[in-house]
Amino acid sequence: MIFNKDTASKTAELLLQINAIKLNPGNPFTWASGWKSPIYCDNRITLSFPPIRNYLKEEFAKNIEKQFGKPDVIAGVATGAIGIGLLVAEALALPFVYVRPEPKKHGRLNQIEGFLQKGQNVVVIEDLISTGNSSLMAVEALKEAGANVKGMAAIFSYGFDVANKNFKAANVDLYTLSNYESLLPLAVAKKYITEEEEQTLIEWRVSPSTWGVEV
Repeated sequence: MIFNKDTASKTAELLLQINAIKLNPGNPFTWASGWKSPIYCDNRITLSFPPIRNYLKEEFAKNIEKQFGKPDVIAGVATGAIGIGLLVAEALALPFVYVRPEPKKHGRLNQIEGFLQKGQNVVVIEDLISTGNSSLMAVEALKEAGANVKGMAAIFSYGFDVANKNFKAANVDLYTLSNYESLLPLAVAKKYITEEEEQTLIEWRVSPSTWGVEV
């Protein structure tokens, strides 16, 4: 679910402008999972553009407080959301921690880096939601550490059915600055893609794991 329509459109436009989101239906990308995809999203690029990262920071801070109330701690999911998560924590004048995919193999064996007390209210920041599996693993680690996870906020979501089911099953509220539904009509209006290419992108989202696979 997006925070609001205006923010969703503006965020999508900014991500397209700096090629954080690339649309190429005619020459698909291959994801690490092996999926063929007409879209590639790397929101870490936003950190290299101060006006854009500041916009994202301010929208996150404003909408998180409105939607979840002011938490005690902001948590970023490593590694993609460490940068933006820290900026959001700074904007809200809150402590920041980040969550590794798994505990370290040495030293203190931490999975959560930073100071977190049991019972503290936490909002988790992500840069991108695909299936939601890695994001929800971070939520689970925080809960196991005794945190009260109020919800998650992300820059962008593909809106896959599997992600919606995963978040619902985990009983975690997810809000995003923008999403796939907000992106496509704007990309057509701004002539990043044609209406025919938009249809290809719509078809991909229906079954991303099998799209483009020769049978």
